[in-house]
Amino acid sequence: MSYDPLLNDFPDGQPWPDSYWATTVSRPARLPALSGRMQTDVAIVGGGFTGLLTAYYLASEFNIEARVLEANQIGFGASGRNAGFVLKGSGRMGYSQMAKKWGMETTKGIYGEFTSAVRRVEQLIEQHEIACDAQPKGYLKIAHNAKAYSTLKGAADFIAEHLGDDAQFLTPSELKESYMDNHQAYGALRLNDGFGVNPLKLCLGYKRVVQSLGVHLHEESCVREWLKEGPHHRLITDKGELIAKQVVSAGNAYTPKRFNQAVDNRYLPILSNIIVTAPLTDAQLEATGLKTHQVVMDTRRLKYYYRLLSDNRLLFGGRGAISGADAGDPRYGERLKSAMADCFPALAEVTVDHNWTGWIAAALDDMPHVFSQGNMGYSLGYCGSGVAFSAQAAYRLAQHIAGERLPELPLYQSPLPKFHFARLRRLGQSAYYQYAWLRDRYS
Repeated sequence: MSYDPLLNDFPDGQPWPDSYWATTVSRPARLPALSGRMQTDVAIVGGGFTGLLTAYYLASEFNIEARVLEANQIGFGASGRNAGFVLKGSGRMGYSQMAKKWGMETTKGIYGEFTSAVRRVEQLIEQHEIACDAQPKGYLKIAHNAKAYSTLKGAADFIAEHLGDDAQFLTPSELKESYMDNHQAYGALRLNDGFGVNPLKLCLGYKRVVQSLGVHLHEESCVREWLKEGPHHRLITDKGELIAKQVVSAGNAYTPKRFNQAVDNRYLPILSNIIVTAPLTDAQLEATGLKTHQVVMDTRRLKYYYRLLSDNRLLFGGRGAISGADAGDPRYGERLKSAMADCFPALAEVTVDHNWTGWIAAALDDMPHVFSQGNMGYSLGYCGSGVAFSAQAAYRLAQHIAGERLPELPLYQSPLPKFHFARLRRLGQSAYYQYAWLRDRYS
């Protein structure tokens, strides 16, 4: 059975990702596991985007010692499996909804954090010359039906009027003329920032930068037990233990199901499925009208997301199985191919060269939370927007550890809400998928 965060006690013993991204890099040699008894100022659990960048900012901006404990090999988890979309995401809550709930100033602050997240990733890539196949800027959000077209037009107007961004609204004919001939599209909202990357190359680039700062990274160092002893924490692995003044939990959906009361039962792991086609021919590109390598996502509740890669393969992703046991069922990849063909009929017979899955973490309130209390902190619940927001979250975590005050925003001032009927999460998820599928299809 494939790894399942709600069934497996620990996330160790997992293979290197079988993604398209893994075919584009040479697998690095394993780093030594934690061995013996060691001490550090900050222990960071999880060696993905969040963990690596938290260590980076602690070292580079605050001169605070940290050690990173990775249960498998850096790049194995979501950081090496996602679609590589660097974009500002607000979960399922639109910005007009935020304004009604929290007011305009708070909404502007949240939008600013998401915008800064995209800019921060871009700056890290440029500053450290990370070769991660970054693609041209631009994020297209596609209206999948007439009702979504109207809603999306309202969102574009709200962003342009209140949030100071250059939100461009595209009619169906404008979308077809300049970007793609998507047979499922009724128009689109386009934002200037947002771009695609090879996420595994980006993760390994972060790893290289963190190592250059002298930060200790330990692979195959799954935390089996987390004990609080007076003012310190003791993290016990198979071969050693780490005594730390502070701990950061940075595993997102790969966090053990029972780890610490601060994070237990506070997220829903959701399986994403991604396919990548064989390189498209000139004739196929002409038939699809694909003229852009910008990142694309639609307005469905069960969203599809896609982009043309630098070698003219089409990446197409969406929701996968509900449980890890069904992750490898071929019908989920076939569904994605069928959905891709609905958008681009000329690709109905195209070869799919790669098909893989990975877990993301959704929050009950559909918002990521970066929260610290006492000498323990976490960043969790990216809801699929972690490639970008992990960078901002890591910076904010490092700031808090260094004693700096964080912005007074819901992202930082409140913990993740708990799922009160945590054992029923999968039943609720299954029911929601049925509901969402019907709404996406008929309304």
